[in-house]
Order: sequence, then C-alpha cells, then structure tokens
Amino acid sequence: MKIEPFRIDVPQSEIDALRTRLTNTRWAPELDNENWSYGVNGTYLRELMTYWQDGFDWRAQEARINSFPQFRAEIDGVPIHFIHVRGKGPNPVPIVLNHGWPWTFWDFKDVIMALADPAAHGGDPEDAFDVIVPSLPGFAFSGPLPRNGVGYVETAGMWVRLMRELGYERFVTHGGDAGAFVSARLGHAHPESVIGVHLSFPILPGVPHDAGDPADFTPEERALVEGQDRGQGLFIHVLINAFDPQTLAWAMHDSPVGQAAWILLRRRAWSDCHGDVETKFDKDTLLTHLSLYWFTNSFIGSELFCRASGFLQPMALANDIKPEISVPTAVAILPKDLMHRPRSIVAAHSDLRQWTLFPSGGHFAAAEEPKLMTEDIRSFVRPLRQG
Repeated sequence: MKIEPFRIDVPQSEIDALRTRLTNTRWAPELDNENWSYGVNGTYLRELMTYWQDGFDWRAQEARINSFPQFRAEIDGVPIHFIHVRGKGPNPVPIVLNHGWPWTFWDFKDVIMALADPAAHGGDPEDAFDVIVPSLPGFAFSGPLPRNGVGYVETAGMWVRLMRELGYERFVTHGGDAGAFVSARLGHAHPESVIGVHLSFPILPGVPHDAGDPADFTPEERALVEGQDRGQGLFIHVLINAFDPQTLAWAMHDSPVGQAAWILLRRRAWSDCHGDVETKFDKDTLLTHLSLYWFTNSFIGSELFCRASGFLQPMALANDIKPEISVPTAVAILPKDLMHRPRSIVAAHSDLRQWTLFPSGGHFAAAEEPKLMTEDIRSFVRPLRQG
C-alpha cells in the first residue's frame, strides 16, 4: 500500500466557477415557509448563499485543514484520504474516528488535537491518542469511487489494512451515523484488531433497528428522549439513498444552492439547535462542509456508500460470536439523535463497559459536543490502555 502526503489546493478556477453559479442561481418560488415547514427557508438560504459568494474565505478554511497532516492511500482500488496526528504522551493509543452523512472528516476538527495532545487542552498526557480520521469511501477526497458496492462492511476491512500499514495491529474505533456502522462492524467482524468500540449512535450487528420495547427505557433514559419523533423524515432520506441516488445526484452536482439546501436541512433538523442551525454550526463551518462536497464532486459518492451499506436493513452478521460486539464497548447517548435504544438491548448484544447520557447534543455528536465527546472517549479507553 502506497501512502502519500496530501494537501488540499482547490484551483482558483473552481472557486471562481462556484461564485459564477451562485450569481446565476434561478431561485424557486416559495409560499408560507417562514417556519421551515415545507423545507429550507428561502430567506435564510439566500443569506447563507450570499455569504458563500461574497464573504466566505475558502482559502482560510483550506489552510486550517492543511495544518493537519493529511495523506492518501489506495486500498482495493479505492482512494482513501485521512488525517493522521500522532499523540503527545507516554503511550498514545491509536483511534480511528469515523464520520457519517451528511458529515465530512472535518466534523472532528474540535476533538482531534484534544485527543492527540490532552496536556495542551487541560487533560492528562497519559490519555493521549494517535488520531486517524479517514474520509469514508466516496466522501470528499476519498473518491471518486471506482465501482459500486463499497459500504460499511468493505470499509471496516479496509480500515484494518490501513491501520496495519500505519503500524497499528490494534486500535480503538469511534463513530456516529454511518461511522457507527463501520465501528460496530469492526468490533463484530474484526475483534482481533480492535481494542474497543465507542459509538455515538447505538447500532448493533444483526439487531433490527426497532428492536426493544419502549418500556425497557429507564426513567432517566425516557426523560431524555421523550417526545422525539424524527422517523418520517429520516425514513424518506434513507429511501432516496437506497433507491434513487443517481437521479438526485444530477440535480445536486449541477446546483450548489440545491446541494446546500439538501445538506443544510439535515444539519438543522438533526442537530440540537432548537431551530437555529448557527447555534451549532456557524456560517463558516457550514460552508466549509458544503465546499468540501462541492469542490470534490462527491455528493454521488457519499450516496453510493449509503446505498451499498443498506441502512434500511439490520447490520449484517459476519459470524455467530456472542455478544455480537465482543470487544469492550461504550455508547454515548445524545438526546436529539435520530435513534435511541434502551441500555438493556445494547448490553445484551455487546460487551458494554460505559453508557453515558449526554445532557445535550444531536446527530452530529462530536461536532456539536466536542468537549463532552473527548472526555467520554478518554474515560472509556483509560482502563483499556494496559490490555
């Protein structure tokens, strides 16, 4: 496997072309949508797009990303991009941070250095990690995909190979959303390579997504998640990924405003922002993610990853090992996430060592609550370091 240093350098012509497209936007009519009940509100979308066109400094964000050591490799013909920061401490533990959709690797920007250099962030150097943050296949600079059929199952196998190439026989894996599928798969199918699995989305191999009885929630869990119903919007989203990704992509790849609206709606609806998306993601953060999708022409790649993963179905089983995740497991529960399970269900299907109810946060987990997530990962791994 050839691993090469990588730096982002978007051609100025691409930046200029984006601005031209934004200038020439053909805006849709809109009626009675002040409260976003029909989708993205036009007033806010115009405001954000105007800033993308005239105020957003991509070069500043590009330089910030490039301040992290980045690399590209090719695994089974699939180009893979990743950040790799070596820890500062007596015995850093390797950890892979797996993002979801519509995330990018940059959703971990505020936890990378806190995990790698805890002493510089108010922590103990004994808690240091070597931090690896890949872009999932098809996302951003891990593309273009050379073929269909690359989902979380294939990705887990690729990550084992990548980590061995980097010199790590065993490692911790963390993930939310699609990244939770990758992490859970690693703990299930590759336990010999995994020190522990930390999830911010309680997905379990072989277990139906609706498994469990609401009565199984403890009073504390029930109080945290009570009254939440995001199922219909999520179901429609997953259906499109599963059955019609290419049709959607023709529109998304032609219109930066359309692609921005599609991703923005999910950032607002799935985060713990109480209707104001900028309480969790300011304009520069939103537009950095949108720019990463746009400049890499990777929207369809991300959709094809989701299709190949078959997220409508229970996670595939690779063996009959019980519990299904046989390595030490931790789950962080964020109250505004898209799926919740009772602790008893997770404990029945994993070697559950830590279960944390966060006081706030939604589907974007580490991006929304970086300090809480950093400490949760540190506390989970602390007793595993001597293993």
